Amino acid sequence: MDANRNTFETRLKNNARDIEALLDALLSPSALSDEIARPETLRDAMHYAVLNGGKRLRPFLVVESAALLGGDAEAALRVGAALECVHCYSLVHDDLPAMDDDDLRRGKPTVHIKFDEATAILAGDSLLTYAFDIIAAPETTLPDMSKASLVLALARAAGLGGMAGGQALDLAAEKQPPDEAGIIRLQAMKTGALIRFACEAGAVISASLAEDRRRLRAFGEKIGLAFQLADDILDLTSDAATMGKATGKDAARGKGTLVALRGMEWAETQLREHVRDAEALLVPYGARASTLIAAAHFIADRKS
Repeated sequence: MDANRNTFETRLKNNARDIEALLDALLSPSALSDEIARPETLRDAMHYAVLNGGKRLRPFLVVESAALLGGDAEAALRVGAALECVHCYSLVHDDLPAMDDDDLRRGKPTVHIKFDEATAILAGDSLLTYAFDIIAAPETTLPDMSKASLVLALARAAGLGGMAGGQALDLAAEKQPPDEAGIIRLQAMKTGALIRFACEAGAVISASLAEDRRRLRAFGEKIGLAFQLADDILDLTSDAATMGKATGKDAARGKGTLVALRGMEWAETQLREHVRDAEALLVPYGARASTLIAAAHFIADRKS
């Protein structure tokens, strides 16, 4: 297991390096064809938002799910970069005073603190839009039908019925805490939808069978639930220095979480069950799935 973990951590680190190099190139000062210009401050804010640290777990899941099924590695990296743009946009907007009102992200000033609130809003808007540009661009060497499928899946995962809708439910939870089913739905939308897309995208990139897409989508749903449970546990047990962001805010704002509702022991047991269920979904792929299985354990065991 230690050897597997070392292999996983090396792959995660290498993928993060590759994703960051690609994001840096994508956010260069030079305008693309059909762009008129790239305003310096806005481009700087976007660059800061996506290159201020992080594990790059979501693009890693895209790359590894595609690798599992023999998909094109360069195309997967670009889809992973697009997903990271969506994820980082969500963090920029989530940190705004009108949302979670955070001054710290990944141990550094949030975008609206580093720049200003208007620039942060525009940076988030631009990152979201750029994600679909990256997928649709000629440099992403996939068939047009695959690109369209990815754009549709990412739009559904990020929008009204996915992450953005989950953020709206999260804000509403400050006034009226949801019941257990409501908490699960909120978390599946706000956190789980992008993780589900990350895993499902591998099957689209590799033009795999519908069964493969179903399995990877279900795997993504399970590890998405595990990710949020681990996050809620860390919010109660860790500190800002370790997490790189404020902790204990959900409890302070009266937001309901499964940990608060069912207790720490239940949450830790449920976390392990999600990981076991995720592993079971990948049994048909044998040893080829070892990296994705290691990712599921990493999500459950992470300390930040």
